[in-house]
Amino acid sequence: MHWTTAALVGVLIATGACLYLGQLEALVGRRDLVRNIHVAAGWSLPFPILIALFSRPGRGLRRDFRRLNRWSTDDRRWWKRDARPSVQLGKFNPGQKLNSTFLGGALVVMLMTGSMMRFFSPFSDDWRTGATSVHDWFALGIGLSVIGHILIATRDPIAMHAMRAGPVPEPWARTQRPRWHAEVTNDEPPSPPDH
Repeated sequence: MHWTTAALVGVLIATGACLYLGQLEALVGRRDLVRNIHVAAGWSLPFPILIALFSRPGRGLRRDFRRLNRWSTDDRRWWKRDARPSVQLGKFNPGQKLNSTFLGGALVVMLMTGSMMRFFSPFSDDWRTGATSVHDWFALGIGLSVIGHILIATRDPIAMHAMRAGPVPEPWARTQRPRWHAEVTNDEPPSPPDH
């Protein structure tokens, strides 16, 4: 699901840039084709998530959604850089939780505003102008969020390898995500170091 969604978001960013930036549009040409690809990718975006969520193997994704929706005391302490070494993280750190929440909400907003821009006749000029403005600003926010996500993810080669190949090594999970490791192995999380 992650890679299919990432590919669709990549298509949306590339085609959206072609539609928004005049110089890029002139270089690519075929505006109608680019717009149709953009709209098709946008409407396709919910399907990988919904298929994964409601399929039999989707139990892990449903568990991840619950994890993303819960904030612990350690999650709140993580924002203070000096407290990070003693924080007992679950599967996701607070930055990942915040980014997931933003992207999930932003993609819903983009789908709604994009639909208003595509099927504009029932809407007044004010609504269409507002939808276009919101769509543009959220596109910028999503682009920056995706760039940040990629840059931060590439700093952890073990997690990146796991994204491509499967599970993370147990020693990494035990040291980097002790609460998640304890949850999965039914172990007690290690005590945080004293400072």
